[in-house]
Amino acid sequence: MKILLLEDEVMLNESITEYLELQGHNVKSFVNGDEAFDDIQQNAYDLLILDINVPGLDGLELLEKLHQLKLHTPSIYISALVDIEDISRAYDLGCNDYMKKPFHLKELALRVDKIKLSTDTPRVHLRLSKNYSYDQEHSILLFKQVEQILTKKQSQIINILARNRGRVVDFEQFCEYVWQDTFVDNATIRAEVNRLKKTLKEDIIINVRGMGYMIDKPKVLH
Repeated sequence: MKILLLEDEVMLNESITEYLELQGHNVKSFVNGDEAFDDIQQNAYDLLILDINVPGLDGLELLEKLHQLKLHTPSIYISALVDIEDISRAYDLGCNDYMKKPFHLKELALRVDKIKLSTDTPRVHLRLSKNYSYDQEHSILLFKQVEQILTKKQSQIINILARNRGRVVDFEQFCEYVWQDTFVDNATIRAEVNRLKKTLKEDIIINVRGMGYMIDKPKVLH
């Protein structure tokens, strides 16, 4: 897993980083919440491990700001705070786990592995490319885990293409699903698909001449 660690106790930060990397994880560590927040906006992570009392943004504020940006990443809090209000707020913000200091590094690794098992194959998310994925449960297109704003028709086009990855969606299927059986000619469908393609940051929609369109299954999954 690609993990971001926010921990301002330098020795503990180094110990956690070294231990998790020995378990095969890729860890990038920070001691300042502002710097961690800036990095998360630029880079995708599989897991966040966050202390609460740190310089800059504290761990709770950081997760709250990420959610305001619709950046949702599994998270574990590690903290010496034992006040039930702090713990409750952490879970209210959507953290997956809360570990009170001191803790054994092996226990942390076990909890990381538990989250890894639960997120390895997210059944509601379809990978469309290196950076694009599709949340089937909420019908949302994501680019680097950030929701992309689409029109209703664009959302329906992405929906039918994503759910048929690796298969051609023909013009009749588009007419039936997107236009609700209202007759439209192929040129109208092409024009709508082309408008959608211009809004995308990657060319994920393939034109299959004379047949329709498709999104191929990505070769790069990580």
